[in-house]
This record gives sequence, structure tokens and C-alpha cells, in this order.
Amino acid sequence: MSEQQDVQPVFSIEKIYVKDLSPEVPHAPQVFPEEAQPEIDMQIASTGNQIDDGFFEVSLTVTVTAKLPEKTMFLVEVAQAGIFRVQNVPVEDIDPILGVACPNILFPYAREAVSSVINRAGFPPVLLSPINFEALYMQQRAGQAEAGNA
Repeated sequence: MSEQQDVQPVFSIEKIYVKDLSPEVPHAPQVFPEEAQPEIDMQIASTGNQIDDGFFEVSLTVTVTAKLPEKTMFLVEVAQAGIFRVQNVPVEDIDPILGVACPNILFPYAREAVSSVINRAGFPPVLLSPINFEALYMQQRAGQAEAGNA
């Protein structure tokens, strides 16, 4: 193996898994005959942690809540995680990889898990719109910079 092959950047998916899954239907069975369209709220968060030399776990948590004016129809939270190998990458590039590239890979899995669980809970599936993780990452960085200057 040549020295140049030794320093090639490496990015690979080692494992993708559901870390946590929590469906709640607090007002069942009374909510099932409801005719009103619920207001759907989605919250999303992502974390990345180094677990070994060159290996990182990234967890994308998606929380979907459907509310009627006076009660919650359902709440589903999915923590979709993955183990990613990131080696021979400049240190300044690791944070964007963990904050943008990895969540982009995990989101379709989280989206499917949310839709499936909502359907299994007795409701029509909810199809989540795509997320621009690069824009979210930039907003978080800007917020951190402002907090650092305050």
C-alpha cells in the first residue's frame, strides 16, 4: 500500500438502526372518531459523538405531534441512529459531515419509521417533507456564534 492510499479520505456507513421509538395515543379510543384535521408539528434534532478512533454515532431524533384544539391525537418520537466511519478528513470538515451528511442519510429511515408507527397506531400515515440539513446546520452555527459574542 502506498503512502498516498493511506491518506485517502474515508466516509462509510457502518450501521443504521432505530435507537429509540415511542408512539403515544393518550386519548385513545376517543380520538379515532374525530373528524377534525389535526395540526401536525414536527421537531428535529441531531447529535454526533465520537465512539472510537474514526467512528462516530449520529442520532437524528424526529418528534411528530398531531393536536386538535383541545387534545393530542398522537405523538411519535423516533431516534434513528447510525455509525459512520470518518477518517483522514480535515478536523474542520468533521462537524459538517456529522451535522449535514449523516442526518441526510438517516432522515429517510426516520421518515419511514414515523409513517409506519403512525399508521400502526390507527391513523393515516404522515409523510414528512424533506429537510434541508445544510440550512439547519448553518442556522445552528450562526446561533452559536451569536451566543458566543453575547
